[in-house]
This record gives sequence, structure tokens and C-alpha cells, in this order.
Amino acid sequence: MTPASLPLAVSLGDPAGIGPEIIAAAWSRRESDAIPPFFVTGGAGVIGTAAHSCGIPLRIERISRPEQAPQAFQRALPVLGMADHSYDPGTLLEAGAKLALHSLETATKLAISGEASGLVTAPISKAELANVGFKQPGQTEFLADACGRERRDAVMMLAGPSLRAVPLTIHHALADVPNLLTSELIRHRARIVEAALRDDFGIDAPRLAVCGLNPHAGEDGRFGDEEERIIAPAIAELRAEGMGITGPYPADALFTPRARSGYDVALAMYHDQALIPLKALDFDEGVNVTLGLPIVRTSPDHGTAFDIAGKGIADPGAMIAALRMAGEMAARRAARD
Repeated sequence: MTPASLPLAVSLGDPAGIGPEIIAAAWSRRESDAIPPFFVTGGAGVIGTAAHSCGIPLRIERISRPEQAPQAFQRALPVLGMADHSYDPGTLLEAGAKLALHSLETATKLAISGEASGLVTAPISKAELANVGFKQPGQTEFLADACGRERRDAVMMLAGPSLRAVPLTIHHALADVPNLLTSELIRHRARIVEAALRDDFGIDAPRLAVCGLNPHAGEDGRFGDEEERIIAPAIAELRAEGMGITGPYPADALFTPRARSGYDVALAMYHDQALIPLKALDFDEGVNVTLGLPIVRTSPDHGTAFDIAGKGIADPGAMIAALRMAGEMAARRAARD
């Protein structure tokens, strides 16, 4: 198969969460939402039972090789392998966490080997996975390790119809953020973001806007000096290289409709500074995409939602958006290669 015709690999996520049902719902809308072919690594019984309990029309076809997925996809949801578990929505079990980790590891290996065009990961419970040997803070760091890249090279971007935002520091306590921020970190990750917007998103001249860390972006040092000491020098150096980057801006004003029209991505200083506006604007269509890796990886930008799993009310919009974005990124990479 050519790279352009390869299917996406989808990991199951925690089988007790909404991952199985939103995967099933996405497949059921494959034609109306123009979803590229994909297969799931394990959990055929979980997905089938979840779909039935949620009233989602679904056929499942077990496959033994990824290349069988595109043909099967039109008539059934392809599931690779025999790994499975009982369907117990909302009930966190060690066996379920083991299945989630197995599915993630398998799907990642297939994307790295080139047998899948990209990877889409359903939501996991990090705490449950930690109990069965998951050593990373999250899936972004897991993928960096799996791809043999430094973790700082794996850049999390949240993307929706209204906003793209990148947290420059991710899974850290808020009290640690000021000490983690350096001009070098900002420059390094800004370069990765700009390259990805060009190569994976087809934006010829990306516009990056940078948040300040402190209220009012420090207000000339009255509320903190990180803007003058760390952030502004990094921006100045990147502008001297020819990058279309501006700031630092007060974060409370950077996400208004008028402000958003002036940039392609916002660079935030910490996790919630990026995720709060993205989720407020685009929760049902938000995608977590990892930049800077040799593989394509996206994920719906929401959690496992154990409290509503199995009730048939989970919105598959973010999973559909993640599948479509992964397909578009993979197609651009294939065309470039």
C-alpha cells in the first residue's frame, strides 16, 4: 500500500470510559462526516457491547493485518487482534487498564513501523495506567519516548474550529512553571510549532501569538519580571530569524474573537492557560495533536468521562475531528514525501 492509502490506527482508551462508544459512533458516521479509514487495536467485544448499549448501529470485522482495514472499513469497523475485556462502563478495573495500555502500545508500534498512516488515541485514565506499568505523565510523553525523541520535542497543540493553542509547559504543578520557563524552551518549541503549521497544516506563513505569564503580562515588571527577562527576549530572537511571532500579550485578552483573528496559534505558558479557552470555545470538537514527532498523532481533547460512559449521551464530535485531522495531516505528509 502507498502511504496515502494506509489506514489510521486507533487505540481503544480505557474500556470503562466513553472511548469505545465514541469510536463506534465515529465509524457509524464515516460517510456523512468523511472520516478516513481506520482500525482499532483490540477490544472488539468491548466496542460491540458499548455500541449495542448506546443504540449505535455497528458491525465489527476482525482483521489480522492493518492493510485489510481500508476494504473492511466500508462495511464494518475493523478491529485488529484478539485482546479484549468485559464491558463495565464506569468501573475502573486493572484488567481494563491493561487492555488500554496494550492497545496504545500496539497502535503506536504500527504507526512507527509505517503500517498505519497515523495514530489516534482514545482517552485513558493516567492514574489507572500507572498502576499497570505506565511510567509517563501522559500520552504525549509516552509517544516521545516510543519515538526515541526528547520529551521537549513532543509539543502538545490543542486545535478546534475557533482556536489553536500550545501550552509550553504541560503536566507540571503551577508553582513549578516560573522555574521551568526559559527563553531557550520558548524558542525551541516555537520553532517546532511553526514548522508543523507549515508542513502538517498547510499554513505558508504561520502567525504565532505569545501569552504572558503574569496578570497584564507583568505590566512593566509590576506583577512579575518573566515577560521582560525570559519571554520578550525569546520573541525578539525568533522575529530576527524571520518568524511571524508577536507578544507577550495579557492572556485574559488574547482569546477574544477580535484577537483570535490576528494569529494562527497562541503559545501559552502553562497547561490551563491554553486548555481553558480551547475547551470553553471548542469542547465538542477540540483535538489534542502532538507536534514534532515522526508520526501523526491526534486525540479527542477530553477525558474518559466515566460518569456518563454507557449512557448513550457522549458526543463523538471530538473523536470525529481527531480522525479527520489525523487523516489530513497524514495526507499532507504523504504528498510531501
